[in-house]
Amino acid sequence: MGKRQNNPKITYEIDPYNRLIINGSGKKSQLSRFRQVLDGRFKTDENNTVTYHIKAPMPQGTEMPYQVKLQGKWSLSEDHNLCLTLNKLGRQTLGDKLTLQADIIDTAKNSLVFALTTTTKGNTQSIYILKLKGAWQADKHNRLTFRIQREQGSHDILTFRGAWEINKQHQIIYKYEEAQLIRKRKKIHTLIFQGYWNIKEKGRVSYVLDQQSNSVFVFKTSIGIFKDKYIKYEVGIGVSRKPKPIKRVLILFGKWKIKKDVGLIFEVEYTNKKIHAITFGAEAKLTAKDSISFKLKNEKNKNISAQLQLSRKILKGDGLSFLRFLKSEEESTVMIGAGLRW
Repeated sequence: MGKRQNNPKITYEIDPYNRLIINGSGKKSQLSRFRQVLDGRFKTDENNTVTYHIKAPMPQGTEMPYQVKLQGKWSLSEDHNLCLTLNKLGRQTLGDKLTLQADIIDTAKNSLVFALTTTTKGNTQSIYILKLKGAWQADKHNRLTFRIQREQGSHDILTFRGAWEINKQHQIIYKYEEAQLIRKRKKIHTLIFQGYWNIKEKGRVSYVLDQQSNSVFVFKTSIGIFKDKYIKYEVGIGVSRKPKPIKRVLILFGKWKIKKDVGLIFEVEYTNKKIHAITFGAEAKLTAKDSISFKLKNEKNKNISAQLQLSRKILKGDGLSFLRFLKSEEESTVMIGAGLRW
């Protein structure tokens, strides 16, 4: 019997222009006879599997497909570049890590969009889009993450390792620096997440991007402080290489109202004067200080360990009706919300 031949292993690389390099020598090499730089573009399918579509014609006699399917796991580098660690599949690859020089340009409710700049061998520069589908969530350290949906219900997780902030419109923003080696300076990127805040649990506050797809950041917090014009929480964000969590103070400014058949609501104004209300149930009782005391509950009538006192003077509309109802009741405490009427 003849001697069994081993199939040659291939390494994949990315050049500074986001072009795929195939190396048939089985190891990284600068020799052109082993390395082939391919003009093309990366594209993703519905399962976020990436394929490199080759555009430029290959040299005569070269056996090369027009598409190269790359199987691997997505991640985010410390510099916020998109990485793909290839699976080890025998002759296909040695398990290389490909890093795409990509700018994040959109953080939609169910997707994350990158812009890639490439240059052909003829020095023609172009920019194209690479879109990943998934859901936004927070990890156990209160960091922002993007869960990329994969086949058979599995996920790859992109973790944004820095600390997020809150702007004046109550939106989450995330900033990161990009080092520009050619110009020897740094560029600041700012990502804005469009959503609204909600409170459903004790020691938790949520920022909802899309309730239907479970794109919701649920942050662990201190006990909330509830006043007549604002709600205040403190959030600790565990950032890499920091011995202690970075603290962020979340203050939601708004107006309290009582709605019949709904309960107690807190209206917060976002961009373009858009109002979103946080709904609470509550145990309410009159106090001797010309105010109403509320023990707050969530929509399912579960205690969230929060107290609120509102002056009777700020009540209008349904609030005045509730005040008259509260005065007419013999019980010291009255329940509102959770489908209860007065």
